[in-house]
Amino acid sequence: MTLPDYQTACGCTGIIMHTMERYFTSGGNMELTDGIAEALMRTVIPNAKILRDDPANYNARAEVMWAGSLSHNDLTGCGNGGNDFATHMLEQELSGIFDVAHGAGLSALWGSWARYVYRDCLDRFCKYAVNVMGVKGATDEKTSLKGIEATEAFFREIHMPVSLKELNLDPTEEEMDLMAHKCIIAAGGKKGSAKVLYEEDLRKILEMAR
Repeated sequence: MTLPDYQTACGCTGIIMHTMERYFTSGGNMELTDGIAEALMRTVIPNAKILRDDPANYNARAEVMWAGSLSHNDLTGCGNGGNDFATHMLEQELSGIFDVAHGAGLSALWGSWARYVYRDCLDRFCKYAVNVMGVKGATDEKTSLKGIEATEAFFREIHMPVSLKELNLDPTEEEMDLMAHKCIIAAGGKKGSAKVLYEEDLRKILEMAR
């Protein structure tokens, strides 16, 4: 209840992101697991907005804390054929160089990652857009892009950044190269399930996130 507003928003973002990392995969998926993940994200989004305006709201914090337990115990990844976590690993390199809260770094990178990989995982992005964000376009691709845009709009609503610029960061070319390189070393040469990413892919995502 005494957590600062910014860290509350970072925590809500982290809870959603831990579920997204398990949701956006190209492996086998289970309808029940998808339903749990989608319900979790649909629960956190409105309650994060409540906490933005009413930090002392006990019921909203209880919902978020329960969602955090389910998001982090791997229940939302049960039977999904492999997790993604490329955004997480890239953010860890960002926080390793700069003074960035983990949740804020995730929101700053996620949209660029999503636009880079969504065509390789189109059915998942379309399903997320419809079932979580409540949007639909004329085609699966347009629906997916609207879902990404709606997610970024939500992050902004709770005062989370959606770019490196909004994090007040302007990394040098050398720092960008270093982050991509260190990330791929830590990942063992490649990372991702929605789309398998290599060092050059991570570097492009960082550039898109400027």
